[in-house]
Amino acid sequence: MKVLVAEPISDEAVEYMRRNGLEVDIKVGMSREELIQTIPEYDAIIVRSQTKVDSEILDAAKNLKIIGRAGVGVDNIDIATATQHGIVVVNAPGGNTISTAEHAIALMLAAARKIPQADRSVKEGKWERKKFMGIELRGKTAGVIGLGRVGFEVAKRCKALEMNVVAFDPYVPKERAEQIGVKLTDLDTLLSISDVITIHVPRTKETIGLIGKEQFKKMKDGVIVINAARGGIVDENALYEAITNGKVFAAGIDVYEREPPDSNNPLLKLENVVTTPHIAASTREAQLNVGMIIAEDVVNLSKGLPVRNAVNLPSIEPAEFEYMMPFLTLAEKMGKIASTRLGGAIKKVKVTCSGKLASKNTEFVTRALLKGLFEPILGSEINLVSAKPVAAERGITVEESRVESAEHYESLLEVVVESNGKEMYLAGTCFGSEFRILKIDVYNVNFVPKGHYVISLHEDKPGVIGRVGTLFGKNNINIAGMIVGRSGDEPGGIQLMLLLVDDPPTEEVLSEMVKLDGIIDATYVEL
Repeated sequence: MKVLVAEPISDEAVEYMRRNGLEVDIKVGMSREELIQTIPEYDAIIVRSQTKVDSEILDAAKNLKIIGRAGVGVDNIDIATATQHGIVVVNAPGGNTISTAEHAIALMLAAARKIPQADRSVKEGKWERKKFMGIELRGKTAGVIGLGRVGFEVAKRCKALEMNVVAFDPYVPKERAEQIGVKLTDLDTLLSISDVITIHVPRTKETIGLIGKEQFKKMKDGVIVINAARGGIVDENALYEAITNGKVFAAGIDVYEREPPDSNNPLLKLENVVTTPHIAASTREAQLNVGMIIAEDVVNLSKGLPVRNAVNLPSIEPAEFEYMMPFLTLAEKMGKIASTRLGGAIKKVKVTCSGKLASKNTEFVTRALLKGLFEPILGSEINLVSAKPVAAERGITVEESRVESAEHYESLLEVVVESNGKEMYLAGTCFGSEFRILKIDVYNVNFVPKGHYVISLHEDKPGVIGRVGTLFGKNNINIAGMIVGRSGDEPGGIQLMLLLVDDPPTEEVLSEMVKLDGIIDATYVEL
């Protein structure tokens, strides 16, 4: 088996593959044209984030059996096309968790004690001891935004520094936080009581600009802000203003809205900002970890053994795969709707597969549902492999059941999701490659979940739908389709409405919608 290493991985990983009988060629820095010409002779390719393995590359890869992404995100790989070609895609989740957590702590200490500035001063021949008066972290309150893998490890280390630790993560149960003596709270409270705020959430539509001008106003004077997560979560202009007006004592930044940052970025000119070039995961141990994780999966595949970190579904037989794919898509869409509508920490998930579907490998249906539930929270880094471990980490109870027959349909998928004392039921089926949601809670809907949807509850009385149409028209949002689900045949009561729109509404429009007479709630979800 021939392996092409297109981006740097650890020497240990390369040697491991060679010891196991693989022929490994290291060709780092190839142009796209060179890769297209070279890829046909290889059975495996290992990349990081720079190499784009798209449909054109995959069409040329006549012998390719596995793609290894030495890292977490797989945005640079066309997973759907790889699956169609029967190519396994694997990644390395969790391989750089500790490195990233330690870097956040390093930024925290460097910002608190002005270490980089003092270092420069001494090297310039100066001795300015009074200039670099810092602050102790012991006894201070650390606010951890995002208590996933990295945030959890950061919180543990803050506790070891004898800090008081609070965290904001509406999708994590309090029991997980209590394992390490961390108190969960809302974002506004965290902002108002924290001496150090460190950010560990993925970059999603919900988290872009999460810390902006209004959030800085709510912070304590003299706060330290750390971002080793993703650029864009902290508004850089707002951060600059907060530092220059004295609200923020210091900041530690490893990620930027634009990378590399423009040389004119004003944050780079500030003395009390510690900056690093997106190196939180750049340790020898992290690179060894992710390289070895990928190398082990490549070796396993070459020996006919199962791979541990597959992102796609190579183990399903072709005929079964064709039947299952629409149901996986359906399950993922159901998860997104439930996550968006319920909000908060998921407590329990129940999946029931009926009819022909019950005779298939329904584990993948459950994984797809969990992926949909977590994607609005964790972003695109969640996949079919990591979804179940993440559910276990968060203490989510997952129940699966099968029923031999499905009334009225060849197959039926039913889902119940519980969160914050609320429960949501969804049912759907597939007709060939077409997937449809038939019911949400008690409401019959029967629609294809694809596109931009606004989902709302409203009182069943005249004028409500018209007012919504007027509001959307005023804001230049075209309604392409509408479904109204009524519970029972009698008028009155509460209805569910689904609006298919050409463009996503802003938060302001949704807020205005909820204020309309008769509207109970409204959420937007991209399906």
